[in-house]
Amino acid sequence: MSSKGSKHDEIDFEFLGNVTGQPYTIHTNIYIKGVGNREQQFRLWFDPTSCYHNYTIHWNPSAVVWYVDSIPIRVFRNYENIGIPFPNQNGMRVYSSLWNADDWATQGGRIKTDWTEAPFIARYTNFKARACKWNGKISITQCGNKTAANWWTSTVYSQLSYDKQGQMNWVRDNYMIYDYCKDVNRFNGQIPAECFQTQY
Repeated sequence: MSSKGSKHDEIDFEFLGNVTGQPYTIHTNIYIKGVGNREQQFRLWFDPTSCYHNYTIHWNPSAVVWYVDSIPIRVFRNYENIGIPFPNQNGMRVYSSLWNADDWATQGGRIKTDWTEAPFIARYTNFKARACKWNGKISITQCGNKTAANWWTSTVYSQLSYDKQGQMNWVRDNYMIYDYCKDVNRFNGQIPAECFQTQY
């Protein structure tokens, strides 16, 4: 999902290429006012090309949660009250694309795209955008109002349940391969502030 412009907000699910026989990597990122650098990556525990799976981004005023088959794999909580940016000023659209990122995506750019395998195809089924339909004419804050129509703002969606926390811990303990919050070298020892806060 993304808004437009140099100060855009964006919430990503990306599937990184692999070498035949190796697990696929799912790459997640969030941009706020044009700034990303908040990547987390996971090896999938299944082959995403063998059948359809359910990938969900749940974005509300409390948090952004990434789900795979209803299992949460990542949470980015709203800590705007202590000065940590959160994407809540821009409406976003849903985009889907295939793009060449072989300068970084497959084993850090060591494996390049094999163009003899083209055409590359992505297939989707049962897509549902259960969202606040913002028309751009009124304030985006209406989507965060706690009303019956805005079901995503209800208390049940403000915190992961104990069971969901357990599921996410299982994924993170067994399948997470990169977390920007632990990449001390990348940030010269200045780990982003949200990394020191409770995420779920």
